[in-house]
Amino acid sequence: MTDRDHLDLVYDISEFANLFESSQGLDEFLDNVVDMISRHMKAEVCSIYLLEDSGSEIVMRANRGLKPDAIGRVRLRVGEGITGVALRELRPINVGHASHHPDYRFVPGIDEESYEAFLALPIARGLERIGVLVLQDRQPDRFGPEDIKTLRTISSQLARTIEGADLLLSIHQAEARDEKPRAELEPLKFLRGTPASGGIVLGKAALLDAPDIEAFLEQAPERKEPFTVEDFNRALRETEQQLEELQSQVEEQLDDVAGLIFNAHLLILKDEEFSGSIRRMIEGGMTPRQAVVEVVNRYVQFFTKSRNARLREKIHDIKDLGHRLLHNLFGVNDDHSDYSGHIIIASEVLPSELLSLSAQNAAGLLMMRGGVSAHVNILARSIQMPMVVLDEPRSLPVEEGTELLLDAYQGTVFVEPDDDVRDRYRELTRREHSVRTSPWAKQEETYTGDAVRVTVQANINLLSDLRRASGYHAEGVGLYRSEFPFLIRDDFPMEDEQLRIYRQLCDSMGTHEITIRTLDIGGDKMLSYYAPNEESNPFLGLRAIRFSLRNRDIFREQLRAILRAAEDRRVRIMFPMISSVDDYVEAADIVRECERELRSEGVATPASVELGPMVELPSAVEVVHELAEHADFMSIGTNDLIQYMLAVDRTNEQVANFYVPHHPAVLRAVKKIAEAAERNGTDCSVCGEAALDPGMLPFFLGVGLRKFSVDVHRIPEFRAMLAALDIEQCREAAERMLSVAMICELDEYIERMKRELYGESYSKFIEEYRRQGAAG
Repeated sequence: MTDRDHLDLVYDISEFANLFESSQGLDEFLDNVVDMISRHMKAEVCSIYLLEDSGSEIVMRANRGLKPDAIGRVRLRVGEGITGVALRELRPINVGHASHHPDYRFVPGIDEESYEAFLALPIARGLERIGVLVLQDRQPDRFGPEDIKTLRTISSQLARTIEGADLLLSIHQAEARDEKPRAELEPLKFLRGTPASGGIVLGKAALLDAPDIEAFLEQAPERKEPFTVEDFNRALRETEQQLEELQSQVEEQLDDVAGLIFNAHLLILKDEEFSGSIRRMIEGGMTPRQAVVEVVNRYVQFFTKSRNARLREKIHDIKDLGHRLLHNLFGVNDDHSDYSGHIIIASEVLPSELLSLSAQNAAGLLMMRGGVSAHVNILARSIQMPMVVLDEPRSLPVEEGTELLLDAYQGTVFVEPDDDVRDRYRELTRREHSVRTSPWAKQEETYTGDAVRVTVQANINLLSDLRRASGYHAEGVGLYRSEFPFLIRDDFPMEDEQLRIYRQLCDSMGTHEITIRTLDIGGDKMLSYYAPNEESNPFLGLRAIRFSLRNRDIFREQLRAILRAAEDRRVRIMFPMISSVDDYVEAADIVRECERELRSEGVATPASVELGPMVELPSAVEVVHELAEHADFMSIGTNDLIQYMLAVDRTNEQVANFYVPHHPAVLRAVKKIAEAAERNGTDCSVCGEAALDPGMLPFFLGVGLRKFSVDVHRIPEFRAMLAALDIEQCREAAERMLSVAMICELDEYIERMKRELYGESYSKFIEEYRRQGAAG
């Protein structure tokens, strides 16, 4: 674009006020603006996004170059995608190759795939966010500093005009809403959320909020004959049989965490105080229907008032039991023992409920924000349940049976999708299958592009993950999260129960190395049956190894079970959240005590199980050389290391932009850990999401790390990245990254580095992944 073009555009923009006055409304005005800008800037695509009243989402309000139906349909959260990040951080973002950018979000059905050059500039008045102006072009690196300067002028003028126009528009819209009959309101067609567990699924909506007994009674079929005690006893037997069948289904799929999922239901059902109370009321003249409602409501009131979190969680169990009893009493066969072809919509779900939904063949899950915890996310990924968490904690205007298309890679939900959307997602499903059957899914050994050997292991949450790990030829388990059998039960699993799980884990991996992390609870992973004093900051409280050292009987039972299962296998024990050499030595001493104790009982144990810390706290980094001297191995837990080094809660969207894996402090900490491991000859691996970051992997390789444990479902993607890299180039990249002190400079360098280091083979493969959102 020439200087003259810039001047012409700035001159035209100065007439914004006149342009608005001659327009029929804000939308026509914005349409004229994008037409003017795209023409002057010679950009193939120009879009304007405006911030919604909620302040959490932006919506495309005008566009030139993309499909016309994208207007009003494309929605992004503030901070989502390059566009959302530009608004959140109130800074222009100019990207030469958008599809390779870590913040890139592919939006299906609008034909933007071929536009690599991407310039997003916020529209704001001071710190007040209004929207985003976006330019795109097929030619990479199309936009430069002069374009940014020009757009700054434009956005400033736009902000003033839109601010005034939007005020008038909001008044008119409010009046129109009051006058418009409800039946004429446009139906909801598209929802935006956060992807929690990947997958693409088409199904009918099934609402799972706590069963409403009163609503059921209003709709229950008429019955001429009065109910009897025998009718209640029949309903009781049928309910018990249904629960036992569900328990069996869970055990078939998820043997390691199946125990006791429906135990609370069955115990309450068989409890004389519950069923006996109902029976006595019936014998006293009350109808079975009234008796069930009376007793269920009494229990619900009791649990609601309880200070015990474990009892409060049983409210859903009680309501579910009452619902099942009434259905069986009336002979209504819609207890949803089979959710095949259904997408569950729920405001809250517990780990045990998630597993029961899996056993009932639910196709996907749509959650309200606030009703899902980090370990439920991990659990959903393990059982391969596609899940999206909606951004707004409100009820959905979606009726039971409405057809939904859930894209849990992108975090998008289409309500009653049209044929074009369906066709697009069928193609994405085909591509997803091709990724799973790609050459990188079948490699038995992994090498970089210059033939340097790298060990790739799997992170395992449930034993069901082992099938995928074996199918992808993972070279062992780099992290088994042992807390899951604890999280979904009603009490601490006994030593023999844990032994059975660990033996299955060891048997499945044969001669491969297995690293079992001891119980890591606390923070966002709380046990419903363990209620210590409430902590104001559980992430900095009695969690992980601190919990184990405080509760030695529980710790010893777990260690004994691991040692008994190990036998002659290559089992290693890893301690989470080690903060000092003292922590590590104390935990290691307890392991050695358990070894001696088992041998005195005549139990065979390995000659010496390897022990090591997960290095994830700044204090551990400072004493890492001493830790390396004591430990047999170390693992860098990148997720918590970044969180604690930068004092950022990674689950808090308000500070999400401060969670920067390539922060100079994090890079220097990783370098220090790698040096300590090399100096002491201590095996060291990387375990965490940062390993899958294309901008971080060259750094890890460059500082000498050669062992990685990643999400089992993303092993093919990880191998594709490795195959594109050259170690010498990675060393140079790491040196350069370590020499930079400013995050913004690192951002720019990493973008250039990725284009230089990654070859064509990786680019093609990862493009498929990004089209699905799987790499994002």
